[in-house]
Amino acid sequence: MPGNQYTYSRFIYADADKIYRALTEPGALKTWRVPGEMTAAIHSFQLKVGGGYEMSLFYPGNDTLNTGKTRGKEDRFIARYLSLEVNRKVTEAIRFVTDQPGFEKEMIMEIELSPRANGTMVSITYKNLPEVINPEDNEIGTLSSLKKLAAYVA
Repeated sequence: MPGNQYTYSRFIYADADKIYRALTEPGALKTWRVPGEMTAAIHSFQLKVGGGYEMSLFYPGNDTLNTGKTRGKEDRFIARYLSLEVNRKVTEAIRFVTDQPGFEKEMIMEIELSPRANGTMVSITYKNLPEVINPEDNEIGTLSSLKKLAAYVA
């Protein structure tokens, strides 16, 4: 896809306010933002445009297929809030903490909330996805996280 842009969506049976809170609270983020069996830690958090958070995702200890981009089983990233539109949209610039080649540029992640009858359509768009990240793996991870988000706000 031109510009390495990908969008994934899921309808969630919850109002936009509840979902927005899950997008902007550290305890919620470390629960639903982790794909599959990964776990997470939030190292810092500042909810304001220009602020952001630093987060680590950890592969399970028994996972022999994946290694972290940062070290060991850890993928660490720094997210900077570009926009916070209450109950509508959260846009983040994400920089991976790694020495591995291919992760030098910031990736943009935009989460849009579109209210519908009985719930909200949540769409996550990645812009400038690093070419070293397999788009299919990113899709699987994102859909897993959206499923966890739906369970979190249920």
